[in-house]
Amino acid sequence: MNNNELKESPWDGLHEECGVFGMYDFDGNDVASSIYYGLFALQHRGQESCGIAVSETNGPKGKVTSYKDMGLVNEVFTGKQLEAMKGDIGVGHVRYSTAGSSTRENAQPLVLNYVKGTLALAHNGNLINAKELRKDLEYTGAIFQTTIDSEVIAYHIARERLNSKTAEEAVRRACQKLKGAYALVVASPRKLIGARDPYGFKPLVIGKRDNAYIITSETCALETIDAEYVRDVLPGEVVTISPEGGIQSDMTMCLPKEQEARCIFEYIYFARPDSHIDGVSVYASRIQAGRFLAMDSPVDADLVVGVPESGNAAAQGYALQSGIPYGTAFVKNGYVGRTFIKPKQSSRESSVRVKLNVLEESVRGKRIIMIDDSIVRGTTSDRIVNMLKEAGATEVHVRISSPPFLWPCYFGTDIPEREQLIAYNRTIEDIRKIIGADSLGYLKIERLEQLVGGLPICKGCFTGKYPMEPPKEDIRGDYER
Repeated sequence: MNNNELKESPWDGLHEECGVFGMYDFDGNDVASSIYYGLFALQHRGQESCGIAVSETNGPKGKVTSYKDMGLVNEVFTGKQLEAMKGDIGVGHVRYSTAGSSTRENAQPLVLNYVKGTLALAHNGNLINAKELRKDLEYTGAIFQTTIDSEVIAYHIARERLNSKTAEEAVRRACQKLKGAYALVVASPRKLIGARDPYGFKPLVIGKRDNAYIITSETCALETIDAEYVRDVLPGEVVTISPEGGIQSDMTMCLPKEQEARCIFEYIYFARPDSHIDGVSVYASRIQAGRFLAMDSPVDADLVVGVPESGNAAAQGYALQSGIPYGTAFVKNGYVGRTFIKPKQSSRESSVRVKLNVLEESVRGKRIIMIDDSIVRGTTSDRIVNMLKEAGATEVHVRISSPPFLWPCYFGTDIPEREQLIAYNRTIEDIRKIIGADSLGYLKIERLEQLVGGLPICKGCFTGKYPMEPPKEDIRGDYER
């Protein structure tokens, strides 16, 4: 994603990159409609484009039916299309771009026809060495149709497959070349394969419904299709699912546990609150963040409110800990989609007001504690504070359920370069003045591990210390010529 696009974002928040959903029904039933409903549950992970690819394991080896387009899941697919998608194995994807621009060509899943058959691949994450891997391929004659990392991965899997005994060995050998964040689901002609990077940046779980198996980004997608959670794919693990072998595991790439580095924003912001990641409830970790804010940054007030959606649970935690009542101050318009036309600077409408309105009777005459998950550039926070004051709030105390962003992310979250971050070169008092709050408090860095029961996490965007050597240049959105 290039910097101009970042500046034009209709909402000054963070964006996840993608959600993946793979399914294999051993009884031979069609999986397209279940993948559709699974993607529906993962819509929060990407609203730009989506797609589904399916094939019949007992049909001709190279035949994959796929459809993808720009838009939300319910905009892209019709009942008729899903009915026509015959196949008992398949993968689906929802996308928000961090590398590679928003075009139909860059939508996933990617379907690759090659000597050994077909692969359908869906990927969530961001590679920091995609540029080098791409060059290697281009110098040996590869022609790319897209500008996304995922195509680089697909090519490397296909290339490794020529010298591997099995599809899963090819996936592992390709993954050993990758540096960065990835959660992959691959449908080969007779196997469903999942791979999670050794640091565990992105979540990936296994589920089961009757005689069908699922590999997907979040447990909420399993609940939606009435599947049971089996377990998480471990960081560095490659799992292979087939009728002959059930769930088979390859742990060759696993690192010592203390080197793992999950993205903390899955818990603070990205994941749906009803999901569990690596055994930790997302909702519980948000409640805990609010409790910590109340302990570490207390303030006297009349009402605690959250900025929807991810601020709500943290606000409940703050209220529980402080004894100050929790209330609703905002009404959110849930229909601001991908094609939202940003108001011109000159127009009276603001992106924030189109998306969020204040319940005046809830805040008038009150001292408000407003909880949000993050402040990126600050352009939204100042407007929300101002809206609360215009609605009659006498004081607005802002509490943020993450530490200040000081560094960019290279692993799939679109945190921009440092100069655009409000916390860069500014004190908390400076930021408080800019956003117009009466007081401002952030979650302490040392509290982060406590949110997730001590799991090892990545804190690179707060500390500048990344779990692996970051790229020397900004690699996001690099392939646009």
